[in-house]
Amino acid sequence: MFWVQFVRIITAVLLGALIGLEREFHGKAAGLRTNVLICLGAAVFTIISAQMASGTDDSLTRIAAQIVTGVGFLGAGAIIQDRGGIHGLTTAATIWLVSSIGMACGAGLFKLAISTTIIAIFVLEVLAKLPKPFGHPEEHHNKNKDYK
Repeated sequence: MFWVQFVRIITAVLLGALIGLEREFHGKAAGLRTNVLICLGAAVFTIISAQMASGTDDSLTRIAAQIVTGVGFLGAGAIIQDRGGIHGLTTAATIWLVSSIGMACGAGLFKLAISTTIIAIFVLEVLAKLPKPFGHPEEHHNKNKDYK
């Protein structure tokens, strides 16, 4: 049983590290260590939940629901609003997603966890390079200022 759990948490660490490296490479506040710890923590909580509910009629979903809520608060702390707009939404979404990857690892859903990690890296790397059709709102605001 220990080795099954060990493989699950090591997989969570590796997948969290892949996303964390991408974030670290781009200089984001939630980088390698943060994403690894979130993924690892979610995996461990999922394993604990399964162990606690083992042999009982208790719901496995209780701790999972609390992971989603708790990580939502963590992600909310990454969002900053200032006069230039809102920053950190992608970081918050990444934190939330990494916790789901950790939960999948903790539940032994390796194909789901790996495919989600691949898609997430694609979104973070490739979609970020696509041109934005209308730019950012502050760019339009500054352009309109020049014409007044």
